[in-house]
Amino acid sequence: MSRWLPSLNALRAFEATARLRSYKKAADELAVTPAAVKQLVAKLEDTFGEPLLRFEGRKMELTRIGAQAHDDLSSAFSQINFAVQRIRNACENDRLIVSVEPSIASAWLVPRLQHFREQHPDIEILVDSSLTVVDLTDGGVSLAVRFGVQDHGELIAYRLFDEHLSALCSPSLAAGPPPVTEISDLQGAALLRWDLSAYPWATTTTKWNFWHTWLEAVGAGHVQPGTGVNYTDYNQAVQAAVAGQGFILGSKPILESYINNGLLIDPFDVSAHPGIGYDVVTTRRSIDRPKVRKFVDWLLKEAQF
Repeated sequence: MSRWLPSLNALRAFEATARLRSYKKAADELAVTPAAVKQLVAKLEDTFGEPLLRFEGRKMELTRIGAQAHDDLSSAFSQINFAVQRIRNACENDRLIVSVEPSIASAWLVPRLQHFREQHPDIEILVDSSLTVVDLTDGGVSLAVRFGVQDHGELIAYRLFDEHLSALCSPSLAAGPPPVTEISDLQGAALLRWDLSAYPWATTTTKWNFWHTWLEAVGAGHVQPGTGVNYTDYNQAVQAAVAGQGFILGSKPILESYINNGLLIDPFDVSAHPGIGYDVVTTRRSIDRPKVRKFVDWLLKEAQF
């Protein structure tokens, strides 16, 4: 008997489409386009020589073969998911998986990781740098560094540091000409912005709007922000500020290494405190693991400097 199998992508596309009864919903789940899903399903139908889906008006239904295929594939993918979870749980015993936003990872965590490695060379770490808020209760991810979450539910949270937002720029930009010494000097200056809409904690009211909020908070609401470049990625905005292309509204705790190395300065020595901060979050089950406890204790110690 032949063990040949159709494309796994085609099987996944059909299973999602059949379960959700929609090409678009299946595409959203699989992070592809509806056209790609439709093409994969059509390819699978060509492979079997039988229609798997039919339409009654605009309503999608399964054919007899399609219904049987969906039942079998749903069971098979459930088994695969179960097997993958068991593998992840087994790997968890050998390494720490840390979920952290890309901006925090690149600017604060990654530059410090060598310190932890020097103290604990036997502990393997996987940094999962993503904007996705992972589920810490499924046992796959050991802990997470999160920003702006005020209710962690049943999870355990340890405060790393509170947020301090300042207008930062390169030393050369502050020196001028013209020199920048007062907040009013931001009038008409190039202010770098980054899109907050992709971040889980952001709302539509904060998108592209931090400068206005910050200026109000520090008593300079009369200053009209100038034009500047908008970025979808915070790290790109930071690099633009280091290159002297404008001012960035930066987190002093996160950008501490840039400030200490003289790449960025706060020419006004003024910060806003939005009342939120950065936490390391884990579960009661995970914190009992010695490796997790060591990493959490190390993070808390690093945050004190």
